[in-house]
Amino acid sequence: MSIWWSLHLRREAASVPLARRLLLGTMETAGVDPDISFDLSVALSEACANAVEHGGREPGPRSGYTDDASYLDDAAPGSGCPGSGFPDGGSPDGTGAYHVTAYLDGDRCRIEVSDSGPGFPPATVARRRPSLAEHGRGLHLIEELADHVRFRNRPGRGAVVSFDKMLKWRDDSLLKVS
Repeated sequence: MSIWWSLHLRREAASVPLARRLLLGTMETAGVDPDISFDLSVALSEACANAVEHGGREPGPRSGYTDDASYLDDAAPGSGCPGSGFPDGGSPDGTGAYHVTAYLDGDRCRIEVSDSGPGFPPATVARRRPSLAEHGRGLHLIEELADHVRFRNRPGRGAVVSFDKMLKWRDDSLLKVS
């Protein structure tokens, strides 16, 4: 059994609980254990909050980081996605946007949050940051709650946080993996 969904959200604080509630509802409907659902919802909230706070482009020339040139642009022209021609890389009204995609596939959930900001500093991508630093605590929390985490930059187009976790199922789950 596989379930996936994708959201294109404005970089506004109100978008964070929307993404979290959609994830929780999907996992509850599928029969995922509530503790696993909670961990993933907290990790998703942290990734979304990071995109809302840091994921927009600043006016003028960009000085983004370019640590990962392997990202492929799958955005459709004119879709409001990075690379679509909107000046902020996100939406026609200039508010900016970010994207959330979640996959429940078999016994694993994978989540990806991407934005159009300047990207992560090189130390973040290389995971050379102290866990008690002034910034980056949310990223550290994601690492603690998920099984696998990757921070990467899309040169000139923003940052991507992707993480996954093995799923456990409620005893009464109808969609449990056999």
